[in-house]
Amino acid sequence: MKVLLFGATGMVGQSVLRECLFAPDVSRITSVSRSRLADVTDPRLEQIVHADMAQPEPIAGQLRGHDACFFCLGVSSVGMDEPTYRHLTYGLTMAIARMLARDTPAMSFAYVSGAGTDSSEQGSRMWARVKGKTENDLLKLPFSRVFLFRPGVIQPLHAVRSKTRLYQAAYVLSRPLLSTMKRLFPNGIVTSEEFGRAMLNAARHEPKSAVLEVADIVRLGRPAAATD
Repeated sequence: MKVLLFGATGMVGQSVLRECLFAPDVSRITSVSRSRLADVTDPRLEQIVHADMAQPEPIAGQLRGHDACFFCLGVSSVGMDEPTYRHLTYGLTMAIARMLARDTPAMSFAYVSGAGTDSSEQGSRMWARVKGKTENDLLKLPFSRVFLFRPGVIQPLHAVRSKTRLYQAAYVLSRPLLSTMKRLFPNGIVTSEEFGRAMLNAARHEPKSAVLEVADIVRLGRPAAATD
């Protein structure tokens, strides 16, 4: 399987990249990000550094021919007005997705959304409306399959870190609590390992539902995930 990964420097992208590197059926990983990955070397990994993700056409030729795209780019809506958040979330995602659907429609496309996303696009929460619009329009593109991942809390494992200092500090402080909550409610919290594995298993097995909520992600992220 040839994998295209956007956002490998972020916490979610790191999780997906780690599982791809461990996967014997992944023959090629093309990472596209705004900065180069440090301390990651593997003969299967090709890195493309591209500053303006909203203008992907200059790198279009390098992105063709992949079997699956894992789209892990994203920003927090905290302190951001709606036009800016919409541009960075909806506009950027759709610019890349439309180009990929045009050039390689046979690939599957997995998008990292979020728990509580508003598919009606009419709710009171700005981020949820924008994510809902993004999901809805991705489903209209002619990919072989589109998968919409809606994680809630992600428990980072294996030295996976958030680039946002505030978020990373919160993860460090809450580590004991997250471990306890995961033991008590195993289907309520997704580990970074489960998340990365779930994305790969979606591309491998194509679950019936396009929308994957927290419990679905946990189930799909098990080592021997079924094709449900």
